[in-house]
Amino acid sequence: MQGVDMPGTETVKQNRKTIVIMGCGRVGGKLASMFDAAGHKLTVLDLDAYSFRRLPPTFSGTALIGNGTDEEMLRKAGIESADAFIALTQGDNRNVMAAQIAKHIFKVHRVICRIYDPLRKDIYEQLGLESISPTEVFADLLFNRLEKI
Repeated sequence: MQGVDMPGTETVKQNRKTIVIMGCGRVGGKLASMFDAAGHKLTVLDLDAYSFRRLPPTFSGTALIGNGTDEEMLRKAGIESADAFIALTQGDNRNVMAAQIAKHIFKVHRVICRIYDPLRKDIYEQLGLESISPTEVFADLLFNRLEKI
């Protein structure tokens, strides 16, 4: 029925966030699907249109072909009204550059950047950039599992 809210959707609408994800690889595609299913407004940016195949057919967000380090492309993606920006490409340098643009130029409230190199991650965090190193996370996970043997 059009125009009628389902019970329980008020909370989702009140907590709905606008999120821009740069990179639609395995992690970016999965994360976009999760946020979309949770009712958030999503835009996913990637240089390669083929990457969007990772999004489910039910994806209700926007998929844009473009460079997340380009300010005009970020504007098209809705960065000016974004609550969060997540940089998830394969390139540490591109992720850092895009995250810095989102944080310092567009003043996005929450910016998270994937950095594969743990040493660089620590340096960027000291500079105020919230970073996650999958290398570090996975090594910690394996170490903790094997310590239980």
